[in-house]
Amino acid sequence: MLAQPLDLTNLGSAVGSSTAKAATAQTDAAATQDRFLKLLVAQLNNQDPMNPMDNAQMTTQMTQINTVSGIQQLNETLKGMASQFGLMQSLQGTSLIGREALVTGTQFGFDGNVGKAAFRIDAPASSVQVDVLDKAGGVIDTLDFGALTAGQHSFNWNGTGTDPTRVAGFKVRAANGGQPVNATSYSRLTVTATGMTNGAMSLQLQDGRSLAYDQVSSFM
Repeated sequence: MLAQPLDLTNLGSAVGSSTAKAATAQTDAAATQDRFLKLLVAQLNNQDPMNPMDNAQMTTQMTQINTVSGIQQLNETLKGMASQFGLMQSLQGTSLIGREALVTGTQFGFDGNVGKAAFRIDAPASSVQVDVLDKAGGVIDTLDFGALTAGQHSFNWNGTGTDPTRVAGFKVRAANGGQPVNATSYSRLTVTATGMTNGAMSLQLQDGRSLAYDQVSSFM
């Protein structure tokens, strides 16, 4: 479930809860050891003097109880660490709110009448143009960037006078000496909220989409 910025007033109590659980686990482990020792003493007091428990048997039992106790403590420690790691991820996620996420796609992220987007070209290009398309596939406007180096490039399109609902997206056309250059298009969308989904960070974007953190190419 997505959430608005993390309420830091709950962070201390959440960490305290994890600490309390770890302390409870230690108490339970100590109680288990105490019960074992009491049973062992009772067994020694009531053993047959003619057939006493041998040292190897006693050592084996003590090793087993220590192993079980150690595993219990380790499991509880790992649970506490996982809980605190989740809290750290949530806290880190709040720093992404308001930033722009680059997501593979051809739609603009609009800020008023300004459309925001980006693209990456795999090699230098002597000519790069971006067509702004309407929902019927027609060209509303064309942006000419001239020659560009290989790599990522962001841009804004001033759509003043154009209804943003008419705009379907954009198409990048890149070439070098008449040979096409491969281009990857990215939507630039503002992160509006973050949260945790199945233990992983998720992002709410301005267009209403919810994406996993690893689906974002980069942030601006």
